[in-house]
Amino acid sequence: MRDSIGHGKLRAMERQAAGGISRRDFMKFCAAVSAAMGAGTIMSPEAIAAALTDKKRPSVVYLHNAECTGCSEAVLRTVEPYIDELILDIISLDYHETLMAAAGERAEEALHDAVKNGEYICVIEGAIPMAQNGIYGKIAGRTMYDICKGIAPKAKAVIAIGNCATFGNIQAARPNPTGAQGVNEALGNLGVKAINIAGCPPNPINFVGTVVHLLQKGMPELDELNRPLMFYGKTVHEQCPRLKFFEEDKFAPSFDSEEARQGYCLYQLGCKGPYTYNNCPTAKFNQVNWPVQAGHPCIGCSEPAFWDELSPFYESM
Repeated sequence: MRDSIGHGKLRAMERQAAGGISRRDFMKFCAAVSAAMGAGTIMSPEAIAAALTDKKRPSVVYLHNAECTGCSEAVLRTVEPYIDELILDIISLDYHETLMAAAGERAEEALHDAVKNGEYICVIEGAIPMAQNGIYGKIAGRTMYDICKGIAPKAKAVIAIGNCATFGNIQAARPNPTGAQGVNEALGNLGVKAINIAGCPPNPINFVGTVVHLLQKGMPELDELNRPLMFYGKTVHEQCPRLKFFEEDKFAPSFDSEEARQGYCLYQLGCKGPYTYNNCPTAKFNQVNWPVQAGHPCIGCSEPAFWDELSPFYESM
């Protein structure tokens, strides 16, 4: 497609090498994805590399609704190797409003062309406004709900990325004047069962790993909230490096305390790790850091209604 982001001019590995991405860096990224998926129990780094360098690049249609585009920004900022050099030439990203060169009618044509044969993965970012027939969110004169209901049910698979798309996030917080809903709540009656990659934003590895699993093994095992168990099977608390301090009743009383500087548990400062299922402590962001390691409590951003149910964020439950 002329307006597609993924050009596919060279094979993936060749283009990575031409752009300064070594095979070592590529395999390091694949190893990180493999580790996030549960080490070798699901897919080895070699299997992930094979999936990411398959010549048959799957078409991906990426829709935006009520959101801040933070999930797209997180995906684009993953490293080892950089996501624009790796993923956008391996999956054929045929529609993404923020990234594509086309605009206006040409963008609409690109979307129409991408979905006409039904062989695509639909990724949805953002909550879907449902109040008053969806008038609070429109693109090109059509409601976001109307666009999604015309595309998601026909896709080979649907991925809801970010808490807005999975559970509504802040758009759905009380009193929720726009009637914002997550993808499964809004489109479930149409037969859509989206894989929920929860988080605000989610770790890019969770998204990439899910795409790899779909390509190689099909639908991953999901929890009761449709989140992949390989990424959301344990609480942040269970995996937290500060867990030993929790068990020893050693808590930081304030952010500027000596206890905080020594890495004591942040539970009394509002950490919601015991109630939050995510792999932040092990995957980290860009394999470098995550909020608790940086000294900030977990706010529970991969859970439903966390703005209402887990706030105030700086008070313990």
